[in-house]
Amino acid sequence: QVQVVESGGGSVHPGGSLRLSCVASGSIFSMIAMTWYHQAPGKQRELVAGMDSGWNTYYAASVKGRFTISRDDGKNTWYLQMNSLKPEDTGVYYCNAQLYTKPAAMSDYWGQGTQVTVIS
Repeated sequence: QVQVVESGGGSVHPGGSLRLSCVASGSIFSMIAMTWYHQAPGKQRELVAGMDSGWNTYYAASVKGRFTISRDDGKNTWYLQMNSLKPEDTGVYYCNAQLYTKPAAMSDYWGQGTQVTVIS
């Protein structure tokens, strides 16, 4: 079993900052990638940022320059530093972990999400 848990959401004013955390635990053989998604109210879930096992990062155009993904490899923990937040960043942020539970057994797991609200 693998568990993925996000934390760090909250309410901020425009221009404020938040740091989200995502921890993967359980039967993990090795990590492949961790990706953050954003689901705004009434909209589909969209990719925000991700990092693979080679430390390569990728960002949605809407957050590039404002959000930074990082990781603490030894703790299977990833972070999303969100700066210069805008009202359109409001929504639930989900973490998706792609990993091997054993050699050649790849799966992906979702966390329960953490709410971010940017209040004008």
